[in-house]
Amino acid sequence: MDSLAIILPEVILTVGGLVLLLVAAWAGDRSADLIGRVCAALLLIACIALEGIPQGAPAAFEGLYRADTFAGFAKILIFAATAVSILIAPRFFRADGPMRAEYPILMLFSAIGMSIMVSAGDLMTLYIGLELQSLAAYVLASFMRRDTRSAEAGLKYFVLGALASGILLYGISLLYGFTGTTLFNGVAASMRVEMSTGELFGLVFVLAGLAFKISAVPFHMWTPDVYEGAPTPVTAFFASAPKVAAIALTARVAIEALGPATDAWRQIVIFAALASIALGAVAAIGQTNIKRLLAYSSINNVGFALIGLAAGTEAGVAALMSYMAIYVVMTLGSFLCVLQMRDQHGRPVEDIASLSGLSRHQPRIALAFMIFMFSLAGIPPLLGFWAKFLVFDAAVAAGLFPLAVLGIALSVVGAFYYLKIIKTIYFDDPAPRFAPATSLTENGLIAVAALLVSPLGYLLVPSLAVATGRAAGALF
Repeated sequence: MDSLAIILPEVILTVGGLVLLLVAAWAGDRSADLIGRVCAALLLIACIALEGIPQGAPAAFEGLYRADTFAGFAKILIFAATAVSILIAPRFFRADGPMRAEYPILMLFSAIGMSIMVSAGDLMTLYIGLELQSLAAYVLASFMRRDTRSAEAGLKYFVLGALASGILLYGISLLYGFTGTTLFNGVAASMRVEMSTGELFGLVFVLAGLAFKISAVPFHMWTPDVYEGAPTPVTAFFASAPKVAAIALTARVAIEALGPATDAWRQIVIFAALASIALGAVAAIGQTNIKRLLAYSSINNVGFALIGLAAGTEAGVAALMSYMAIYVVMTLGSFLCVLQMRDQHGRPVEDIASLSGLSRHQPRIALAFMIFMFSLAGIPPLLGFWAKFLVFDAAVAAGLFPLAVLGIALSVVGAFYYLKIIKTIYFDDPAPRFAPATSLTENGLIAVAALLVSPLGYLLVPSLAVATGRAAGALF
């Protein structure tokens, strides 16, 4: 019963998801909007339930599951991003008919998998949570079955995801074979005595499998195609909630399970960080599709987040979680603006050239776009600058001064394509007008996200610092 009390958020989401699945089967697609609102409410209830978890018993099922403050912070970001991705979907799918009732339920089950991922205390729990999240994600990527791009995105994601899962499982089997346990604490205890060659190979394969999930270079190849082909609300979801879950899981594995081998995995993380920043900055320059550009932006931002992890310190992990919290707001705001890109017939438009002169006929959307692009570029005084400052500061404090210098230099390159979008919006000759932005839900969410990443967002920095400090402290 103590263990069930600790996993209360997952129990709420699981029971609610199964009941809603039956409702969808009997009521059909006409119940989709109601199911979506109930799913968002369940995610809110799960966030509230996090406060009721007994503080004296942070582990459940003999250490397989952890309910510490690190997991709690990550779950709040995951549940919030998932709820937003559910709420913004009905209007997008309405252009091709009513939204399928399965959409919000798949989102809910994916959130359960991500919740298990960030609370994993064992390599098997890690894999179960990751696969539960991935199986739902494969279906979501190909959700628009009559769209060849969506079907192609789902197939690519599935094939490459299966490859990554095989790599991860091979690494898990090596760690189990050479340490005799799958518990994170047991793996760390074995490595603390002496790290064998087999354990080193296991470490490399596990990190390679996790690198696919966070779309870090060189395991990023699926990201641009999947982001472009998937429905826009699904792309917004992929770029936010699963990214937080995978980054948090990577941090937990690196610190808790592989902590004694920090010098070994730090080299891998530094390479992935610099390569992701460089490729995300350079490859985005020539893009003409806004969703592909934001895919490379996602790869670029993962690189900056990994700089915090490379520090390997409590301050570094705190900076990493602060970065992800700010990144989620910036990314969701950007995709909410992309959802407003519709022609006069209501069809989605994704060409960057179609943004030309947007400031003249939709100044509010143009202003929001500018705020999110400047913030993603890390330009002060917007909150994206603070996120980058935190990870660079943690790297310098950990003695990784060359890494911080290279990261800062590459961030200048990445700022080019964000500024290119702003130039298109404000200075190019007007393109055909978009349909008016009439959704109160989307307009409200855009306004909230823009305010959070504006200079007003610095009012929340002290609270964010306390929350991320406590979350990082739980891993150490």
